[in-house]
Amino acid sequence: MASVIKNLKMAHIVRNENQPREYFDEGQLQELAGSIREYGLMQPIEVRKLGVNRYEIVAGERRWRAHQILGEILIKASIIVEADDLRAFKRSVSENINRADMLPLEEARAFQRVLKDEDGATPATVAKDFSKTVPYVNQRLALLNLTAEVAEQVNAGNIGTQAAVQIAALTPGNQRAVLARWAKGNFAGDNELVHFAYALKQQQGQELSMIVEDMTPEQREERVQAQAKARNTLDGIERIRGLLDQITKADPADLALALEGEVGKRLEQLDRVADAVQKARFNLRQAKAHAEAREITINAAAAA
Repeated sequence: MASVIKNLKMAHIVRNENQPREYFDEGQLQELAGSIREYGLMQPIEVRKLGVNRYEIVAGERRWRAHQILGEILIKASIIVEADDLRAFKRSVSENINRADMLPLEEARAFQRVLKDEDGATPATVAKDFSKTVPYVNQRLALLNLTAEVAEQVNAGNIGTQAAVQIAALTPGNQRAVLARWAKGNFAGDNELVHFAYALKQQQGQELSMIVEDMTPEQREERVQAQAKARNTLDGIERIRGLLDQITKADPADLALALEGEVGKRLEQLDRVADAVQKARFNLRQAKAHAEAREITINAAAAA
C-alpha cells in the first residue's frame, strides 16, 4: 500500500473512535513516552487523510498518546491511502493483536465486527486475517456471552481467559453464582475455577439426579453399593500410602542392597504409580468441582 511519511501536527490527528482497543495502561504509556524521549520514535504511526489538515489514526495510537504525554507538537506519520473503513479497522486490529496488550474482550469485539461487516466472513477467514487459529477466534467470540460483572474481572486480569471461556457457557444466573464464590476466595487458582465452571456447564443442561426419597429400593441399593466401593477404594489407597512411607524412610544404601538387580525395575514401578496418582487426583478434583457445582444447581432449583 502506497504511503507518504511526513511530520504532522498532533492537533491535526484524531483517534479512530471505532478502533479495537479501548483500554490503555497508563504505566505502559509512561514507559513508552520515556523510551521515545530517550531514543525518538522508532516507527511512524499510520494515518489516513479525512480532509484538510485532518487525519485519523489507523495504527499507532499508543505512540500518539505517548507524544501527548511528552507535549510534542509534531509526530512522524505514514499517510496511507485507505478509504474503506473496515479495511482500516482490520489494519488497526492487526497491529494491536500481535503486538501489545489487546484485552481478550477487545479482540472478541473486533472479531465480531469483522464477521458482521465483511461479506462472507467466517471464523476461519478472521483467523487467517489475523494469523490466529479458528479455536482461538471462537474462544474469544465466546467471551461476548459473559455478564458485565464477570467481563470486568476478565478485563482487569483477575480471571484468566480459559476460565472465562468456561464461565461464558453458563447461564447469567450461574455466572453470578460462580463470581460470588470466586469473590469469596473459594478457588485456589484459575485451574480450579476452570474445573468448577466446566462441571457446572455440564450440569446446568441436565436434569437433577433423583433424590433418595424418589428412588426405588433397587436404585437406593445401587447407590449404596457405589458409595461403598468408591470409599473402600480410597481407603485402600491410604493403606498403600503407608507402604510408600516405609520406602521413604528406608536408607537408600540399604534399599540398594535389598533390591539388588531390581532397583531400576522398581523405580519404573513407582513411576507408573505416580502417574496413576496424578490422573486419579485430577479426576477427584473434577469430582470436587461437580459436587460444588451441584450445590448451585440444587439451590437454584429450590429457589425456583
